[in-house]
Amino acid sequence: MERAEKREFVTSLNEAFKASASVVVAHYAGLSVAQMNDLRSKMRDAGGTVKVAKNRLAKIALQGTESEGISNLFEGQTVIAYSSDPVTAPKVIVEFAKANDKLVVLGGAMGSTELDVDGVKALASLPSIDELRAKLVGMISTPATRIAQVVSAPAAQLARVMNAYAQKDEAA
Repeated sequence: MERAEKREFVTSLNEAFKASASVVVAHYAGLSVAQMNDLRSKMRDAGGTVKVAKNRLAKIALQGTESEGISNLFEGQTVIAYSSDPVTAPKVIVEFAKANDKLVVLGGAMGSTELDVDGVKALASLPSIDELRAKLVGMISTPATRIAQVVSAPAAQLARVMNAYAQKDEAA
């Protein structure tokens, strides 16, 4: 890489770190190109990003961000995963690491909070923002549905009684 390219890469990575809600760092030594492409596509489908960067450049890009404390994780062959949803990147990385033992999660950050391996796994076990929204909408709409059923029940019972009297008069 030329010096200008490195500067541009560090700037774009710095902006990505500032915009992301969570960052996960992992070792990827031994993963094939096909496995890395599979990881990238899974992360992209979930709404996150996976990047391989030189450790020195990643450490420079971390400067001035909330995640600056994780710069000590950048040793060896590291891959960086980040997303705007705090749960997406950890969830995809942990799921992928379960299937591929050559991907080893080192840690990460959620905002200014540094996460160890257990912290990343705990974050991965949480439901995503979309899942939480769906649960919340379900919780809100259930009482409304029940209220509508209770309010309409007397009218339905009255209609059944009237129908029964009408049928009784027709039969007589």
